[in-house]
Amino acid sequence: MDRASLADFLRRRREALRPQDVGLVAGPRRRTPGLRREEVAALTGMSTDYYVRLEQQRGPQPSDQMLSALARALRLTVDERDHLYRLAGHNAPRRTFDDGHVAPALLRVLDRLEDTPAMIMSALGETLVANRLAVSIFGDRPALTGWDRFEAYRWFTDPSTRDVYPPDHHDRHGQGLVATLRVAYGAMGERSRAGDLVRLLETRSEEFRELWERHEVTHHIEDHKTLLHPQVGRIDVDCQVLTTPDMGQALLVLTPVPGSEAEEKIRLLGVLGHEEFNPNELGTA
Repeated sequence: MDRASLADFLRRRREALRPQDVGLVAGPRRRTPGLRREEVAALTGMSTDYYVRLEQQRGPQPSDQMLSALARALRLTVDERDHLYRLAGHNAPRRTFDDGHVAPALLRVLDRLEDTPAMIMSALGETLVANRLAVSIFGDRPALTGWDRFEAYRWFTDPSTRDVYPPDHHDRHGQGLVATLRVAYGAMGERSRAGDLVRLLETRSEEFRELWERHEVTHHIEDHKTLLHPQVGRIDVDCQVLTTPDMGQALLVLTPVPGSEAEEKIRLLGVLGHEEFNPNELGTA
């Protein structure tokens, strides 16, 4: 571990970022160029003291998980991420279709989306990052662990996952998940996480097995979605998708029609977050 170079690299990358680059409000009287140390710590989920010690060349060797969080918080490119790992005394992650490193370009767009639900997903349906409104509707998917992080796994093994969609939309949504998984399976190969996920679902869901045998393939994500929220009820949104060049990740942006009831419901969710409230506050809810 090269403590001096690691500390210098972290400091330089932190100072090169502006608060608005990571979705923060700059505020008055900022004496420090770029981000503050406590802001980087908050973005990574580590304590401020831990991060300060890293920049002061006296911290412990960061784990792979911590380095991944730092790479995301500092909006590092893949090359910069690999450099960070080597400075910390780790082997750089193998560059694969699904290595989990969130594309900085997609993150920059997500950081600017505050008034509409949005999330970044991998080709395997793993929610990598979600903004506050998306968490309000879908739950904190990025906080899930193991196979529960993958939408197809949850859909075919946990019935409660389907509650966010109307019952008459379930068949179509399940078909879309399997057809999209087919694309990832073809790109990544049998001996990959896509292959592992397929084999696992084949043992756990007859519905999945039947859909998988159809050999339907598509990158297409529904351009219109109807969502159900326990407090505000039905929310109709259009779905726009921005993908990375290799199609490995996609930013999903869910937008209501301007002036619609759905727009008012999303606005209310943005104001109240996870607090309990009376649906009658909407007037038309």
